Amino acid sequence: MEHIPIHIKISDTLYTKNPESSDLGKKIIENSIEMINELGFEGFTFKKLGVAIGSNESSIYRYFESKHALLVYLISWYWSWVEYKIVFATNNVTDSNQKLLTCLNILTQTVKKDNAFSFVNEILLSKIIITESSKAYHTKDIDIENEKGFYKSYKRVVQRVSAIVLEINPKFEFPNMLISTVIEGAHQQHYFSEHLPALTNFEKGKNNIVRFYSDLVLKTIQSND
Repeated sequence: MEHIPIHIKISDTLYTKNPESSDLGKKIIENSIEMINELGFEGFTFKKLGVAIGSNESSIYRYFESKHALLVYLISWYWSWVEYKIVFATNNVTDSNQKLLTCLNILTQTVKKDNAFSFVNEILLSKIIITESSKAYHTKDIDIENEKGFYKSYKRVVQRVSAIVLEINPKFEFPNMLISTVIEGAHQQHYFSEHLPALTNFEKGKNNIVRFYSDLVLKTIQSND
């Protein structure tokens, strides 16, 4: 099946030069995902990235002013991609319960490669989101960055799914808290399943993380009815 080309639009406040505008920019994104996943954010540097892509370190700074800016870009790309998946998957779904379950499945399942984007490995990027994204939020500049709209894509995903929660139960008081808790909790459970399995009930092939959070959300909404 041939894939229709899809473009994920990222705010121009998140880069100095759009990395999708050139082959070098796409190499920066592709290789930075691989290197951050392999080395961790602390071990990753533009100097190492420059060696990997055969380019000067200064050329990378033409696209991103810092590795923090690059991490924020990757986070924004990921959540914009998740939003695209949610919109596509729920476009023709009229039942609110089914829409919510579809969204929860996307938010909590193990990520699979999306061949629509050749320069982004979504599987590795999802691992970065799980292990490294909090390092973008937990900074002294978070309020300034938030005012600039750095985390709009993540907030849009939470608000989009929260709106479906309110379709089911308009009186539910905590839709944003519920959905953001599900997202962050599911990430933790995926991390635990790989590294600290005693902290989870994950079983390969049983989709336990998706089932747990889907059940949790539906029961929570119903109990507030």
